[in-house]
Amino acid sequence: MDTLTLILLLAPALVIAIVFHEVAHGRVALMLGDPTAKERNRLSFNPIRHVDPVGTLLVPGMLAVMGAPVFGWAKPVPVIKQRLNNPRFGMMAVAAAGPGMNIALALFGALALGFALPVGAQMIVGDTGMPMIADAANAFAPIASALYYFVLINVFLAVFNMLPIPPFDGSHIVEGALPRCWVGYYAKLRPYGMLLFFGLVAITWFAPNLRVLERTIGVPAFWLLEKYLAIAEWTATLL
Repeated sequence: MDTLTLILLLAPALVIAIVFHEVAHGRVALMLGDPTAKERNRLSFNPIRHVDPVGTLLVPGMLAVMGAPVFGWAKPVPVIKQRLNNPRFGMMAVAAAGPGMNIALALFGALALGFALPVGAQMIVGDTGMPMIADAANAFAPIASALYYFVLINVFLAVFNMLPIPPFDGSHIVEGALPRCWVGYYAKLRPYGMLLFFGLVAITWFAPNLRVLERTIGVPAFWLLEKYLAIAEWTATLL
């Protein structure tokens, strides 16, 4: 598949996945007492309000060209911890809402993929160890291809955001689950979180043979992807 076709398939899927992810954060925050996202008009599904030039465009595009797992991020939805009814539990719930939305979107995509699969399609494992579905010609119909990438992106976005690296969603869940006496120590890592993340990206860029991302977030992501593709195959049998 050429680069332009890949971008045309990935871009809509990534935008939908990221926008719904961020709106889920804001909706749950509103339900739990913090209307900040609503006040700043961040509950909108308009992508312009959520797109981050680096996280939504540059990083995913670079990863796609490299053939690495594609993921990204948007401008964070503002949440003020002190406005939540229960700040400790509330931050954990708000953080989990984004990846939870992507898990739900991936399920929807897998079900739709099952109805769009070409006749005779089956799950295979590519050279990178990534599960995929292909027909006898090792190619998808356009709609099936788009749905496959929709599932793929939502899976990787969910797993990526669960990394316990500040400021990603997983860090807020870990912080809420830690004993209170340890929270202050963990919070000291926050200024260095993005440095650690970009260090991982740099290793992926300069030493792709190490397959750092595939061997970290790739392990749970590939496992989830395999389950979703099994759902797609099962759905296809209902036709």
